[in-house]
Amino acid sequence: MEYVLFAAALAVFVLAIFGLEFYRGKKEEKNFIEKLYRGYLKLSDRKYPTERFEKMDSFYRRHPEEWQIDDITWNDLGMDELFKRMNYTLSATGEEYLYYRLRTLRRDREELEHFEQKVRFFGEHPDERVRFQFRMNKLGHTGKYSLYDYIDNLDYLGERSNRKHICMDLLFLPLAALCTVNFSLGLIGIVALMIYNIISYFKEKGEIDPYIISFAYVIRLLDICDELEKTGLSGCEEELEQIRFHKKRMQAMRRNSFWVMNSGSARGGNASGDIIGVLLDYIRMVFHVDLMKFNNMLSVLREHVEDVDGLIAAVGYLETAVAVWIFRESLTNGWCCPEFTGESAGGADRESAIREGKNREEKIREGKASSGSGREGKLELENGYHPLLDHPVKNSITAERGVLLTGSNASGKSTFLKTVALNAILAQTIHTCAADGYRGCFYRIFSSMALRDDLAGGESYYIVEIKALKRILDAAASGGGRILCFVDEVLRGTNTVERIAASNQILKSLGGSGIVCFAATHDIELTELLREDFDNYHFEEDVRDGDISFNYRLQTGKATGRNAIRLLELLGYDGGITDRASRQAERFLITGSWK
Repeated sequence: MEYVLFAAALAVFVLAIFGLEFYRGKKEEKNFIEKLYRGYLKLSDRKYPTERFEKMDSFYRRHPEEWQIDDITWNDLGMDELFKRMNYTLSATGEEYLYYRLRTLRRDREELEHFEQKVRFFGEHPDERVRFQFRMNKLGHTGKYSLYDYIDNLDYLGERSNRKHICMDLLFLPLAALCTVNFSLGLIGIVALMIYNIISYFKEKGEIDPYIISFAYVIRLLDICDELEKTGLSGCEEELEQIRFHKKRMQAMRRNSFWVMNSGSARGGNASGDIIGVLLDYIRMVFHVDLMKFNNMLSVLREHVEDVDGLIAAVGYLETAVAVWIFRESLTNGWCCPEFTGESAGGADRESAIREGKNREEKIREGKASSGSGREGKLELENGYHPLLDHPVKNSITAERGVLLTGSNASGKSTFLKTVALNAILAQTIHTCAADGYRGCFYRIFSSMALRDDLAGGESYYIVEIKALKRILDAAASGGGRILCFVDEVLRGTNTVERIAASNQILKSLGGSGIVCFAATHDIELTELLREDFDNYHFEEDVRDGDISFNYRLQTGKATGRNAIRLLELLGYDGGITDRASRQAERFLITGSWK
């Protein structure tokens, strides 16, 4: 009777533990779902260690395209910070696809409109959005490395065969038969074979352990796709069809995958210590069941890498649409969908652009690239602002040709350049602009702004700068499409005379047909030299009561004021220095001589 009571008490205790764990899990699930409904804007509050960014571009690097944002432009515009600002994804798949999307300029109006439909679908169907996000959170991340890092290194595993494992398992049959004739000898043989299998098991298991993480992620991805297919997303039929196609081809990888996925290493060890789990672990060690299944899964994965890629693209596309909708909700200063003019940059239009590029290359060589009339590539921005600023000053501009910005230090020139550039990129990537209105063509976008010396490569700032500018000129000459470019303080790394002369000719080349160039400069001389190619705009300061302030409002025409010496005065420099500098500057403006 006492044993029965003890067993009953133990059973009640075990059931209570399972019940409490089940209740805790359901409560956490409920709280998370409520967060997705009400606190979704906080989803981007996360840490970004260095290794996270090192793996984030894996999908992007694997899918190179002609119209992608290059590293110089990405770094110039601080796009890492913008990515973090809009990263509302919950899985590695969504995160890597969002990064790829933000770096890949679209040139097809229909593709952008299709993406817009997905964004609006998730915005208008919160229940389906939350269910989808909940599943993506279960998919999660892959740890230290990207899934593509593992896939690209599958060859290191070499050719793997199950013949050896099968032969060793079959040896148990004659040894078992031997036990019927000579039990002691048969038992010794069985024990020796078990010891050999266990030793060889751990040696091989150590080789495949890193890849089990990636296999587990692929299995979770397939499971999530199953759930999406069963419950459906009413506005995402094309993506679901793509998921069905690729998932069907991957079924063999999932068959009996629990032998690998439920092994101790896949779980980080059999921490629970349950009897069934321990028993299965011993079966794996003795009979190598998980090793053989791993080899089968490896064979399937090697044959269907493109299907895994297709699933990542489809699921990542949908999660990116969710992230974009939340990003729009977070833009409290307003947003708009862009309007595109002209044809998509493809097909006959691309061939025409190539011909135009060849003609431009000849003109550049002859020094005849000029503004002319009937320019293509008009850009209009209405009340645009920098999406990373909480309290921005909005500005509007219509650019039919090059734009030359002048103005005081810290007056807002660089921020305005970034505002236009970022809105152009957002328009052609996520169909969203931080503005009241955006209208423009499909552009290839480049910049030369926040450059620095290349110490590792042994190149000075000037060398880095002229290389950055040349890549824009080369892109314009190649005829790969209309160019939208941004240059901040062109050729600041060299002397005044040569800087002005070279800047004039470079900007003239960037002021030709099919190019819209925004450039900022302190060299007022360029406003006259480039008046036939560029429209002049400026920012100005307000000096009152011994202080200087900026309104950050874009003004037409060139700047007329200077504040560099005045800033020295306001910061407490010796009056003799500032007085002599002011007189010398005024004398130069009148006489053209520094003597």
